[in-house]
Amino acid sequence: MQHLTQQQIRMDDVPLNRFHIKIAGLTFGAHFTDGYVLGVIGFALAQIKPQMGLTPFWEGMLGSSALIGLFMGSLVLGWISDYIGRQKIFSFSFVIITLASALQFFATTPEQLFLLRVMVGIGLGGDFSVGHTMLAEFSPRKHRGVLLGSFSVIWTFGYVAAGFAGHFLTALGPDAWRWLLSSSAIPALAILLMRIGTPESPRWLMGKGRREQAMAIVHKYFGPHVLLIDEAPVMSKQRFLSLFGPKYRRRTAFNSLFFVCLVIPYFAIYTFLPSILQVMGLDNSFSTDLLLNGLLIVGALLGIVLTVICSRRGFLIGSFIFLAACLVMLSIIPASQTAWLIAFFAAFTLVMSAVSNLVGVFPAESFPTEVRSMGVGFATSMSRLGSAIGTGLLPLAIVHYGMPTTTGILALVLIVGAIVSIAWAPETKGLTLVDAAQGPSSQTDNAFAVPAK
Repeated sequence: MQHLTQQQIRMDDVPLNRFHIKIAGLTFGAHFTDGYVLGVIGFALAQIKPQMGLTPFWEGMLGSSALIGLFMGSLVLGWISDYIGRQKIFSFSFVIITLASALQFFATTPEQLFLLRVMVGIGLGGDFSVGHTMLAEFSPRKHRGVLLGSFSVIWTFGYVAAGFAGHFLTALGPDAWRWLLSSSAIPALAILLMRIGTPESPRWLMGKGRREQAMAIVHKYFGPHVLLIDEAPVMSKQRFLSLFGPKYRRRTAFNSLFFVCLVIPYFAIYTFLPSILQVMGLDNSFSTDLLLNGLLIVGALLGIVLTVICSRRGFLIGSFIFLAACLVMLSIIPASQTAWLIAFFAAFTLVMSAVSNLVGVFPAESFPTEVRSMGVGFATSMSRLGSAIGTGLLPLAIVHYGMPTTTGILALVLIVGAIVSIAWAPETKGLTLVDAAQGPSSQTDNAFAVPAK
């Protein structure tokens, strides 16, 4: 291990500077775009359904199309980035997003629109795995939780912006959905242009044995007194299947399962929010939508505060239990009890938005540099696969089983998430990125067990 002199400081402990803010802003842009892309489809489907004569199957497929792409992109592009570098995928992903977003304007069939939205999702999925990784590898540990957790806040702003755009643009005419869906190309293009010239992750370069290049980037952006230490060289032949070997399998399972159990009810409910509110007998007006969007923003901001003051593990487990209880109550309260339905749905929205901050924190902190993008990408891909399945099946579930039973099923998903978190969730708060990923020992996956209190 390299030792520090009095004048030197490790990269994990540098003060937050302008470069950190820039990298955060560039990665946040992907989440704003993702929130916007996933938010507008619900409003667009209201116009597309009668125009294209959509069946419940195709309604579900279009609703989940971007999520299917996210699954594919997170899995494949995250894996590729561990071989060719973070920065290349960091830029290339937004080329895909920009082009596919713009081409949605010209779609004439459900099949065409489905394929284009899958392509948008592929770009977003690749960026999710690489963006989280880039920011985690550049961020100081003191601020890493806040920066990674802030992804959820920005995603929420994108989702809320989609709600406003949906309410106003769909009133312009029957073809307004074309403008609505293709409008995501505007922020995507802006982000693409701003990402030109971003540096490669020095941790990735160090792992590949390119120490001089890595230290040149560290010194340029953080100062000549900053050292990047405790980074073991990455095996050049590291394989994707290593995620399922003895060393990483428990952290792979935890991050995938908790992520899946959290986002299935999120996307299933909020993708079809207007329809769900109608089935529940609640007012589906602009004021109701504004209230729920306000709760999403407040919850996301609250999540940052809770990420700072609470343990990662306690925040996650407590939220799973609370959210499951809210859905159980929503499934048993009669439709005539409007006030109680609104109260529990509002509480669910607030806490779901808050705990969603952790999906940007846990995966990035759980894997070492050698497999970080693959690990983050795999966890993200599994979450989007689960979300796509849940979103695709929700319209059919409501038709065949009714809203109370469907809500109860989603509550069971959250209970599974609580059990997984109780069994496997680590505590990574306050650790260096190396220590958070390795645990007390780097030799076996038992290192991922929760430290004794």
